[in-house]
Amino acid sequence: MDGDKMDAENGNDMEVEQEEAEETASTQNEKQVYIPGVSRALKDGEELTFDPEAYKLFYSFETRWSCLSFDTVRDNHGDRSDFPLECYVVAGTQADKPKNNEIVVMGLKNLHALEEEEDEDELSDEDSDSEDDEKKEAIMHSVTISHYGGINRVKVERLGDGTVCAVWNDMGKVQLWNVTNALNECSKMTAAKNDEKQVQEKPLFSFSTKKEGYALGWSKTKQGDFASGDQSRNIHIYRMHEAPRTVNICSPVGSVEDVHWSPTEEGLLASCSCDGTIKLWDTRSSPASACVCTVDKAHTSDVNVLSWNSQEALLVSGGDDAELKIWSLKTIQFGQPVARFKYHSAPITSVEWLPQESTTFMASGEDDQVTIWDIATEADSQDAVVGVPPQLMFLHLGQKEVKEVHWHPQIAGLAITTSLDGFNVFKTINI
Repeated sequence: MDGDKMDAENGNDMEVEQEEAEETASTQNEKQVYIPGVSRALKDGEELTFDPEAYKLFYSFETRWSCLSFDTVRDNHGDRSDFPLECYVVAGTQADKPKNNEIVVMGLKNLHALEEEEDEDELSDEDSDSEDDEKKEAIMHSVTISHYGGINRVKVERLGDGTVCAVWNDMGKVQLWNVTNALNECSKMTAAKNDEKQVQEKPLFSFSTKKEGYALGWSKTKQGDFASGDQSRNIHIYRMHEAPRTVNICSPVGSVEDVHWSPTEEGLLASCSCDGTIKLWDTRSSPASACVCTVDKAHTSDVNVLSWNSQEALLVSGGDDAELKIWSLKTIQFGQPVARFKYHSAPITSVEWLPQESTTFMASGEDDQVTIWDIATEADSQDAVVGVPPQLMFLHLGQKEVKEVHWHPQIAGLAITTSLDGFNVFKTINI
C-alpha cells in the first residue's frame, strides 16, 4: 500500500503547478485548484499535484487483478474514529482467464492520518524519523478464494455469527459464498508487511440465469433476503431463511442495472433499468402485482445506479446522461426529482449515501472523477464557482475507470473506491 508518497495522478484537491520563468526574476510556482471541464487546459510544463491538506487520510493499494466490484465488511470492532484505523473489504477480480479469478478478502491495517508538515527546528533526527515511518507504514493482508469466472458485483452481509458474500459473475450465475473463515484468517495475520494466503471454499448456493447481470442487494429488514437483476430483464428474490429458493417478480422493458432495498420498509425494493425507468416493488405481493410505482424517463437514457438513504425517505440515482437525481418517496410517483445535479461529463458508475449523515452522498463517473455532495448546502453567490454546483463538497481525482465507491459503515467519512488501476481509501477534511 502507498501512503504519503503519491504521484501527481493520485488525490484531490488537485492543483496546478505553473512555472513562470522570467528573464529578470527567479522561477516561482503559482498554485490554483484544478476542476476538470471548468479550469483551462494544462499548459506545457504544468502538472497536477496531490494536495495533502485536503485529506485526513489517503492510501492507494492494488490487487493481482483489477476489481470491478467490492464491498465493505461490518466487523466486530464497532464504530470508531481513532487512528491508526483498520478495516476489511471483499472484492471480486476481472482476471485474464476465467480460472484465474478470485474473491479477495482484504484487511487494510495500520492506516495513519496524514501529518502536517513540521517546522525545520522541530524535525527529529534521521534515525528517529526512519523508525516512525516504519511504524506508520500501512499493511494489506489478503486471503483469496478461487472463483471460476469474472466477478461483476459482490455484496457482503452478516448472517448470524457468519459473513457471506453474494456474487454475480460473468458466467450468468448468482452465487453465495461463506467468507467467514477467510475473514478470520485475515484478521489473525500479523506480518508487518503485505501478506497473502489462500483458503478453499465452495459456493453455498448457485443459481443460473440466461444472461449475466450487475444488480445485487441484501435486504436490511428481512435477514437472508437478497435480490438480483440481469440483462434478461428479470429480478429474482432469494429467500435464504427458508430453503434457498428464488422468486421472479418482474420483466421490465430493459436490462436491470441496479437494485436497492428500503432500509426501513420491509419488502420494498427499488430497481433501475436501461429503459430509463425507476420502479418500486413490494416483494411480498404476487409477481403480477408487485410493481407499486414506475417513474418513466427518470433519466434521458440508461439509469445505471441507485442508493437508498438510510435516514430519510430519499433515493439518489445516476444515469448515462451523467446526471445525479434525488427522489423523495413522498413525491416519486409524480415523476419529478427533488434535486438534480449536472456536473459529471460522462455516465455515472456508482452512488452511495453516507450512512452517518442524511444529506451527503458520493458518486463516480466514467470521466474518472469521484464527487462528494451535500444536498443541504445552499447557494452562496460570494463563494460560487462558475460551472460547479454549490452542493459539490469535494472532488477526488487520480484513478482511471472508477467503477464502484463505498463508505465504511463503522468509520464515519472513510471512503473506498475501485478502478482499473487499483483502490483508493481516504478521509477528506470536510467530512
